[in-house]
Amino acid sequence: MQVQHNISLKTYNTFNIDVIAKQFVSVTNIDDLKAVLSLHKHTNKLILGGGSNMLLTKDFDGLVIHVNIKGIEIVSENDDFVYVSASAGENWHEFVLWCINHNYGGIENLSLIPGNVGTTPIQNIGAYGVEIKDVFESCLALNLKTNELQSFSKTDCEFGYRDSIFKKHAKGQFIITSVVFKLTKQNHKLQINYGAITSQLNIMHIINPSIKDISKVIINIRESKLPDPKKIGNSGSFFKNPIISKYHFNKLLKNFADVPNYPVSDDAVKVPAGWLIEKAGFKGKTFGHYGIHKNQALVLVNYGNASGLEILNLSKLIQKTVKRLFDITIEAEVNIL
Repeated sequence: MQVQHNISLKTYNTFNIDVIAKQFVSVTNIDDLKAVLSLHKHTNKLILGGGSNMLLTKDFDGLVIHVNIKGIEIVSENDDFVYVSASAGENWHEFVLWCINHNYGGIENLSLIPGNVGTTPIQNIGAYGVEIKDVFESCLALNLKTNELQSFSKTDCEFGYRDSIFKKHAKGQFIITSVVFKLTKQNHKLQINYGAITSQLNIMHIINPSIKDISKVIINIRESKLPDPKKIGNSGSFFKNPIISKYHFNKLLKNFADVPNYPVSDDAVKVPAGWLIEKAGFKGKTFGHYGIHKNQALVLVNYGNASGLEILNLSKLIQKTVKRLFDITIEAEVNIL
């Protein structure tokens, strides 16, 4: 473990934004993580995992701690369920594939989401009808004040839509070191009625899909819509899907009869942010070396050497335009730093 100085973070964030960290250290175990925190108690810190859910807009005048702790183990199991612990530095998609190969079900719909395991509870990541909270059992997190590990249950995490305690009143106070997931070993509850999953299964002539089939379908759908961060800098979906009142939705229907919608309750409806952005005319637009992806309006992209500020200003322009046209506020899903 060695603290480095003036390190570019370009390869540590999926937007490929080239900013400089004054200090940088990569830790591979909890003891090293504790040691770093003890030695740098009063230093400004940025905790970095897979770098998939952030937009870096400036150099970081402090210590970047790259959490690179690895390991997967079975905590306990019975005939129906298995409890799997995955360390924070494990790549999320690789962990999903590991579970599928062992016939552990519950996260197959979350295939190909970029990032590492440690950040999944923070964001309560979700896709195609499944969220982390649906399979979350607990997590261990290091308290930055006490330097002691603390366990969080599902209730403790206060999960919401792309939200958790770690984004609210516990923000910046903990580093998640591992997560335990409760997964099915048999009688998997498949979620196939969201998006294009069913139609893709029909095209593939699959009547009784396995969790591996669902994963393959999700991967095909995502690859057809979303750019590979290794080729084009992006952080996946930049915006949250807004939830609006039923009254507001009915007003929207009068002018846009084709608006997709997903009822959340008797009084609330979720509207796809991608649809709003596309209707606002942004899909596929480029602004020099950055823009909006041609296949998915939710994805802002860095085609070359864009700065974080350029992409941030584009996101603000999109938000302003959507608000003007639809009277709907769309919030950024990524963390702006």
